[in-house]
Amino acid sequence: MSTPHVVGIDLGTTFSLAAYMEHGRPVVVRDENGVALVPSVISFFDDGSVLVGSEARKRALSDPEHTVFSIKRLMGRTLADLQKELPLIPYQVVERDPEPGRKVLHVKIAGHEHTPEELSALILQEVRRRAGNPSRAVITVPAYFDDSQRQATRDAGRIAGLDVLRIVNEPTAAALAYGLDRRRTGTIAVYDLGGGTFDCSLLSIKDGVFKVLSTNGDTLLGGDDFDRALMSLVARDLRADPARRDPELLQHLRDQAERTKIKLSDAESAEFALDLPGRNLSYRRTVTRAEFEELLKPFIDRTLERCRSALRDAELKMKDIDEVVLVGGSTRIPYVRRRVEELFGRKPHTELNPDEVVAMGAAVQADILIGGRRHMLLLDVVPLSLGIETLGGAVSKLIYRNSTIPARATERFTTYVDGQTGVDINIYQGERELTKDCRSLGRFRLSGIPPMPAGLAQIDVTFLVDANGLFTVTAKEQRSGQEAKVTVQPSHGMTDDEVERLVLESIEHARADFSARRLIELRNKADAEVRHTEKALATQAANLPAEQRQRVEAAVTRTRQAIAGDDVDRLQEAVDELASATAPLAEMMMNAVVRATLEGKKMEEVNPEKL
Repeated sequence: MSTPHVVGIDLGTTFSLAAYMEHGRPVVVRDENGVALVPSVISFFDDGSVLVGSEARKRALSDPEHTVFSIKRLMGRTLADLQKELPLIPYQVVERDPEPGRKVLHVKIAGHEHTPEELSALILQEVRRRAGNPSRAVITVPAYFDDSQRQATRDAGRIAGLDVLRIVNEPTAAALAYGLDRRRTGTIAVYDLGGGTFDCSLLSIKDGVFKVLSTNGDTLLGGDDFDRALMSLVARDLRADPARRDPELLQHLRDQAERTKIKLSDAESAEFALDLPGRNLSYRRTVTRAEFEELLKPFIDRTLERCRSALRDAELKMKDIDEVVLVGGSTRIPYVRRRVEELFGRKPHTELNPDEVVAMGAAVQADILIGGRRHMLLLDVVPLSLGIETLGGAVSKLIYRNSTIPARATERFTTYVDGQTGVDINIYQGERELTKDCRSLGRFRLSGIPPMPAGLAQIDVTFLVDANGLFTVTAKEQRSGQEAKVTVQPSHGMTDDEVERLVLESIEHARADFSARRLIELRNKADAEVRHTEKALATQAANLPAEQRQRVEAAVTRTRQAIAGDDVDRLQEAVDELASATAPLAEMMMNAVVRATLEGKKMEEVNPEKL
């Protein structure tokens, strides 16, 4: 084949591959034997040489401690995120702290350490080599990948020498490959179950606009988990603990589990066979399809519940879905296909190879980006809400989950203390109202703000999520023009349980959360008003009529009492009363500030007696 200028790459948990456009159609890259799939496996030798792909996969059985697989499940994560994974991983995973507040995973192997990005780059390099070493690519990720995981994927592409034109969600790419974008109108459900991740995305097509309505998923659920369920079944027979660090046994169990799983897609039963002469171990067990399906049931139930959540988020019913598309190698399992058909009430599309459809769709998107003949607008969504911390530990959301990307939002904030010259911007992700219930994404500082009275600074915070789902935050003080900007790179990834918990708890605790947030915000406002009032009284009390001064002092006392309590309505009434009582005082203070500014004096130099 001739070398394509740009390719679409599916960087998968189990297999990876590339595709390109030729004569208006996506073509999958294959080797000399017609094989498209590159196993996402890397094996290292002590002399520094490396095997990637099929040969590395073969070596996994003989040298499991030097062979790395399922790297995608490590992307953008920390050791704390992987506690359930680590016991079943034969290679060593460690965590480093290159700088305060930032943690980076490393795989320690053959005397060297490699980050997940570096390992993924080796796989991408092999895929790229097969395609003739193109320089540009579109790379796909699960729709529920967070900002850290998307950034890690882009970094892997750059390490592999690729100009990554776009990070595209896998379900969107799959729908493109099926040509569903050629429909004039319609609503599509994409059920994407791969080796390590699951997504359900709902998309609409109308007047040439291809829009993701909602997405839901689980970034640690896939074929790997099915294999582990079979491994645990056999381990019980052997009276072995699969979590015990025994790399050789783990790898042989994993290999046979995968083989058994594949056989059960075509047969009613399959033999799980282990032969380890060095351990004097010979084991045989027949696994029936019914037995396997019972193991799968809790996993598939979880995927279907996420499909229902996606429908609720999009405010759709099952009858509103026009097409259902199956994506990912794990959808070959008959039980999976049957359960999806039962849920949606219609037979899903299975015409294209589920292992290849995502790469084909990525090739279509790559062709669009370089000016191919297809004209269409792709609109994806933000999987979780994004916001910043405000005083008292509340979260002010700027971009809400399932907002269409590119997404941009700006909100104005101010200072809380007189003479404040800097503010810390703490960024959070999640659906709850308080920071303690959300996930921190990072922080940065806006410095150089000219000192001025509290409340006069005008700080505009802008969130921007680009077409790749990558996140940038800008803060600008409008009076001085002082500005700070950061591309958010979280110090950790998000687990599937945390993502789902954030969404579900936001619904469960919505009323209590909003009440708690309202109380925090009112307390902050009331406290600031009291302090400003007391400061104003210290300079202006003599200029106020006695009756008016007494009214202000009484309002201050009532507000302080309300701040100490938990009655939101009482506090609101106190704040309103204080605002009314201090209106004449506020006018005096404003006149003082304006006159001092016009005369070129500092505020503290103004003699209120002469105003």
